[in-house]
Amino acid sequence: MKENRLLEMTHEENGLGKVEIAPEVIEVIAGIAASEVEGVAQMRGNFASGVVERLGKKNHGKGVKVDLSEDGITIDVYCVMMFGVSIPTVAQRIQDNTRQALYNMTALEINEINIHVVGIQFETKSQEIEIDQEM
Repeated sequence: MKENRLLEMTHEENGLGKVEIAPEVIEVIAGIAASEVEGVAQMRGNFASGVVERLGKKNHGKGVKVDLSEDGITIDVYCVMMFGVSIPTVAQRIQDNTRQALYNMTALEINEINIHVVGIQFETKSQEIEIDQEM
């Protein structure tokens, strides 16, 4: 199963051992980096992440899917944007911020960062329009 694979960092051989990074770590870093961008109202989670947050724990990896393949690392970010923002501009900022944060923290080069806008949030949360219910 791809989700259980670890990324092995082999760019530096220092003789001390190897460093492995779980895909969940990449999800958390990408989730935090994406949610920091101005214009992003919230990250899209599923029912389980909603229950976890109601119990008082923050799920920083929600709304992010990491795919590890022979071609490289592909990240899918599912987010809700604020009404009135330029979606292409905010999406570009999410890609830039996520790529930079992952490179700074893990030294990993990301093949693709795909942004999926799944909703628009107006002034009040009750008026949020969500396009897609399945991730």
